Amino acid sequence: MNSPDRPVLEAEHLTKRYGKRTALDDCALAVPRGRIVGLVGPNGAGKSTLLNLTCGLTTPTSGALRVLGARPGGNLARVGFVAQDTPVYAGLTVAEHLRMGARLNPSWDGALARRRIADAALDPNARAGRLSGGQRAQLALTVAAAKRPDLLLLDEPAAALDPLARKAFLHDLVDFVAELGSTAILSSHLLADVERVCDHLIVLSGGRVRVAGDVRDLLTDGRRLEELVLSHLEATR
Repeated sequence: MNSPDRPVLEAEHLTKRYGKRTALDDCALAVPRGRIVGLVGPNGAGKSTLLNLTCGLTTPTSGALRVLGARPGGNLARVGFVAQDTPVYAGLTVAEHLRMGARLNPSWDGALARRRIADAALDPNARAGRLSGGQRAQLALTVAAAKRPDLLLLDEPAAALDPLARKAFLHDLVDFVAELGSTAILSSHLLADVERVCDHLIVLSGGRVRVAGDVRDLLTDGRRLEELVLSHLEATR
């Protein structure tokens, strides 16, 4: 049974190899509910691999991973995913994305989706291929969140956005998490974004978890989050 006190993501000795390359190496994690989690680390640290494992898009080489109390992929209706390129279908209109979401997801919240599209000033009749990068990101976030997931995964979704679009995206992310009562894991290499919205932190480097915990507890010595992260990354070089 999936207890409300049980972590949304639990990993023990989690390892993923691609041939001779080790993407994740003997990782242990316990991500609590109701947090916005910053997943940070340099390129090749294993961030995307961890999110793909969590979604069930790939399988571990060894170790155990539980997502919402079940094996990865066992609770797909309760997991929302926005990949790095904020995937939308260029030939479909905004409204067609919402209709497709309603057909594919039994817990689809049409009222939430329509309200968020209106708040983002997206034209329902506009084709996604003609939207700006920020608008596509807002559409992808809306489609993922309107599933009303318990866990929302975002793989560098705002990295290519200009500062204003990124700020709007992160603001909406915070609102979604609060409204849904869910947990979000935000992979990012932009530490300022993580510091702005995240209250739990996971630092990956060299395929290993270097630090994990609530930001408030990790920063008790008065350091900024950027200093904390960089100190751990420097220590692994």
